Amino acid sequence: MRAENATSVVDGNAAAGMLWDVFGADVTALTGVCGGCGAAAPVAETVVELDDTAAIVRCRSCTHTLFTVLRGPEGARLVVGTLRELVRR
Repeated sequence: MRAENATSVVDGNAAAGMLWDVFGADVTALTGVCGGCGAAAPVAETVVELDDTAAIVRCRSCTHTLFTVLRGPEGARLVVGTLRELVRR
């Protein structure tokens, strides 16, 4: 999905359902660390470009793509971008 094709730009909470499909849990409270700039923040505070089949999750500080969640006929999958780590604090 290209940014201009996103149906909405929202915060990380909007991707909670798609992330549940991948992890089987609510991960929006976990802290994501950006491999691009080193910023650490809860997944709920990321910037998400969202449509029916994809959620592109970006670092709020530098806009690098942390990860993308894709939903298709085979299920949901996560494609890792510049996400360095997910931490439960």
